[in-house]
Amino acid sequence: MSAVSIHDRRRRAGWTIALLTLVAAAPLAGTTQRAEAQSSAGPVARAPRWAVAIAQAEVAARRGDRRTATRLASEIVAEYGRTTGHSSADHVMAGRAYVLLSSGDAAAARAALAAFDAASSDVSNLEATRRTGNLFLDKYNAPDARLSYESVLKRAPQDAEALLGLAQVEEFEGKPTALATARRALAANPRLTGALAFVARLQLEAEQWDSATTSARAALATDSTAVSAWSVIGAVAWLRGDSAAYRAARNAATALQPQPSDFYAELAEASVRQRRYAEAIRLAEQAVAYDSLSVRALGVLGTNQLRTGHMADGQATLDRAFRLDPFNVWHKNTLDLLDKLKTFRTIRQGRFEVVAPTEEADLLALYIVPLLERAFDSLTVRYGFTPPTPVRLEFYRYHADFSVRSVGLTGLGALGVSFGSLLAMDTPSARERGNFNWGSTAWHELTHAFTLGASAHRVPRWMSEGMSVLEERRAQRGWGADVSVQYLAALSAGLLRPMSALTEGFVRPRFPDEIGFSYYQASLFCEMVEATKGAQALPAMLAAYRDGLDTPGVFQKVLGLSAAQVDAQFEAYQRAKFAVPLASISAERRVAGAASVTASGNDTTGKRTGTAGGPAGAPALVPRGAFIEAMRAAMEAMEAQQRDSTRVRLERAQALFPDYAGDDSPALVLAELARARGDTATALTQLAIVTRRNETAWEANVLEAALRERTRDTLGAMAALQRVVWISPYDNALHERLATLAAAHGDLALAVRERRAVVANQPGDVLTARYELARALAAAGDIAAARRELLQVLEQAPSFEKAQALLLELRGKSVDVLDTMRDRS
Repeated sequence: MSAVSIHDRRRRAGWTIALLTLVAAAPLAGTTQRAEAQSSAGPVARAPRWAVAIAQAEVAARRGDRRTATRLASEIVAEYGRTTGHSSADHVMAGRAYVLLSSGDAAAARAALAAFDAASSDVSNLEATRRTGNLFLDKYNAPDARLSYESVLKRAPQDAEALLGLAQVEEFEGKPTALATARRALAANPRLTGALAFVARLQLEAEQWDSATTSARAALATDSTAVSAWSVIGAVAWLRGDSAAYRAARNAATALQPQPSDFYAELAEASVRQRRYAEAIRLAEQAVAYDSLSVRALGVLGTNQLRTGHMADGQATLDRAFRLDPFNVWHKNTLDLLDKLKTFRTIRQGRFEVVAPTEEADLLALYIVPLLERAFDSLTVRYGFTPPTPVRLEFYRYHADFSVRSVGLTGLGALGVSFGSLLAMDTPSARERGNFNWGSTAWHELTHAFTLGASAHRVPRWMSEGMSVLEERRAQRGWGADVSVQYLAALSAGLLRPMSALTEGFVRPRFPDEIGFSYYQASLFCEMVEATKGAQALPAMLAAYRDGLDTPGVFQKVLGLSAAQVDAQFEAYQRAKFAVPLASISAERRVAGAASVTASGNDTTGKRTGTAGGPAGAPALVPRGAFIEAMRAAMEAMEAQQRDSTRVRLERAQALFPDYAGDDSPALVLAELARARGDTATALTQLAIVTRRNETAWEANVLEAALRERTRDTLGAMAALQRVVWISPYDNALHERLATLAAAHGDLALAVRERRAVVANQPGDVLTARYELARALAAAGDIAAARRELLQVLEQAPSFEKAQALLLELRGKSVDVLDTMRDRS
């Protein structure tokens, strides 16, 4: 099929989804008439016969017998369409039959929704409304699914199946409340198989292997035919390397579904959640081999082909999946993004492949490739592992595009993501200036390629993230997460999770900022391991995970401690490290309002930004203590324009928390007060507190550069401006300042880089920018490159006198160079 027809089909998916949303208010032609006929003629006694047929069809579908399921369902809907006087139960059974026929058939999905809607005219038929919610959720319409389940719960607050549906909606939306809602369903019906299997899968995602297995076996105790429960047991065994338990689960699933596509698709998805992408591809291929029409299996396969850099294969697979299910928003979004990606430019240098919007590609590659080459060399030595090359780094100008590339949906609260040797991240222009540091983000993502690879993708997410943040801090002073008032308040209040349960801090945050805190906490743990066990301890832990040990086993082997002992040791380490500020920071707990968590993206590894809330009713932290009181008093004095009093109170606050460098730190205000009274030395001392610890401090670095230039501290000014570049590289005036300072200091390579940056930034006067680049190249001794730049200038402006003069000068120099070479030979 042509690319045009595929694109058109994807474009139509948008209104297809909208039509599905609206069809309840506008049933298919004939449905209204059938409902009216029912009211006048009374129900026809066909329910027992259809009940048997639809049950047989659904059993056949679960066994993978698509032909039998389709035949039986088609017979039901054919009779439904040519008869009248249907009961509410008849409408439900017809809707169930249409659902079985809806794979790749949008009309069948709409007909199913219309049938359930007709059944809902009987307000006592809660099943119809529940099934409406199920259909909406199956077609990725979470808002209307939620409305359906909530409608049931208004009439029957303890309806277990509606509570389960609501939990599934919350999982779809990335909310951390899904597990709690599923437990409410089990409280209403402890034997609800679907809820038990759902809880098992959530526990599997959180790496709670034993709990997941227990929940799955409880589901099997209520329904021994639950393939989803056997899939969880098989996934746990697969991830643990327990071949005997895996074979037992696979055999049981195969007995229930002779072509066990669903079993292998579940294993593939579990592998994705554990960042084992190559294994996910192999498992998804097996699922597709069993059922070539499985949208689920094709989706897992195509998505992970793309994540491992197999772009053509991934697109072809997702096109197949989308043809079968035009409602799938993940597949539609991803395929649309791939169309956009074809317009990007690819720059290949050394061990890296940078893919970026054409307008920014040269600028970003100018900085990022040398940085990542340095990172690659450093990390190779540290971890004794070399990832496959080239490493592909994709930059996205729009955060929504990056989010789709990562998880298929918009709303991912992350800056970058790593799938191994394929990295993706926002461009600096995708975020407000000062929002993130693109250099440290890239270093963070590349680190994942090493920690994942060295552990055969078995390292748990929390540790891989902790090592990446730690490596950021090693890369450059001030990079990486730093301690904050809110973090210390959480530590003081005892709200931080123990290390043995830290994965849940990433997948099910309980309060605002817990995900961000988990990143920082994990990095402190890695810092503690190195401090107590030496530099080889972290690589040894990766090797232990690679060899199949779980986290308690890794702790015991490498650290010689049980999980409980590690938790106690880390708690003591943190309290000792932050003893000074902890003495002046406490916390008051308050109940938060509504949940506020973005799509979780739990199948990715990357660097997160912003905040994520917890569920409604979760604890919200309000910092208290002497530090907070001193800051409040300082602000009051500032509002009263009492500068001396402001300074004294800020200095008191700073003495209580000396290392604090956040955007609301005492240092920033003290620097401004010192500058206002002409005390440049104190201003620089205070600015340095911020710029050496806060990787996104744009204004502080720009001010520091200006003050250091004024005091003729050229090296200090250059350092500040280079920090600025990693926050945002788009200000040509700053590049020009840095180029001038570098040339004056004799750092000719840096001067050339900055002049190249000005050209890449598409300045208004590009001819002058190229002329200045030629001058820098000539000063650095690259006469040939300088001449090439000048010739480009003169092609566009033959009368550019300065360019003419420099070109003549360089011709003379090139003759001198040739003479020197002849003399040496």
